[in-house]
Amino acid sequence: MTSFMLSGTTASKISSHLTHLRHQMGAPAIGMVLTLVVVCDESNQYDAVRAAAEAAREHPSRILVVISRDPGEPNRLDAELRIGETTPGELILLRLYGELTGHADSVVSPLLLPDTPVVAWWPGPCPEFPSRDPIGRLTSRRITDARSAPDPVAAISQRALGYTCGDTDLAWTRLTPWRSLLAAAFDQPLGAVRHGIVEASVGNPSAPLLAAWLSERLNAPVAVGDSDGPGLTSVRLSTDDGEVSITRSDARLATLRRPGQPDRRVALARRPTSELLAEELRRLDSDEVYESAIRRLARDGVPTAREGRQPAADTAR
Repeated sequence: MTSFMLSGTTASKISSHLTHLRHQMGAPAIGMVLTLVVVCDESNQYDAVRAAAEAAREHPSRILVVISRDPGEPNRLDAELRIGETTPGELILLRLYGELTGHADSVVSPLLLPDTPVVAWWPGPCPEFPSRDPIGRLTSRRITDARSAPDPVAAISQRALGYTCGDTDLAWTRLTPWRSLLAAAFDQPLGAVRHGIVEASVGNPSAPLLAAWLSERLNAPVAVGDSDGPGLTSVRLSTDDGEVSITRSDARLATLRRPGQPDRRVALARRPTSELLAEELRRLDSDEVYESAIRRLARDGVPTAREGRQPAADTAR
């Protein structure tokens, strides 16, 4: 790996050094498929950089890591350029001081790869409306993570207010294996779903999203209940033919139960952030299913287990 430090630099100097390093290593930029802009702070930059670099093994990228430092210091831009083994693309850490912290887009814009998609990722706190953020305006996809918010459930519930095509959240990405397994459970005919419950650790933002998606797809009330975790632990759906359930207690394996069928053990491991990010980078169009789920969540709120069962009893009568 080649690493180069630039202190008190400019975007044009960074671009020139990138060209020099590529020629030095014989690594042209034409193999990169997108620019990934990671907006974070020093406290979470290490984990964010590692996840982005691992995701870039599947999606060769120019990764721009924007780290805002002390706005009270004189204006300065420091950069660290890495090209080599950690990622098949390029990794540039940009540390902004002074008034530059409020104008990160002016630093990032000259460094974007031409004629390729731009994706922004906020691994920590994110703007209330990502698409209106100066960095967000440069992108076609914007990835947030409600789990990092002080109140994750409230954060994911608010996503619909400023939703713009191209927005997504890793709380939704974490549900992909669960949604696939639930869809497979209905491959064979089952009676109508009357009600259901999703259980997860307290404050898990994926649980209300999954409940909203199920309510939208099944046209039945699905509530959210608390469990000891870790993460999502169970989904139980009451149908006219009996109960369909997926239960997971060890964050690795789950048990699928269907009426008239033997129990089946299935792999359902919690995935690292790098895998979640790589999944989101596979699709650069808008996610209409996510949009319908968060709009349903914003409309109905987060029903508790008690609230979710009452309408089901009325339906049964």
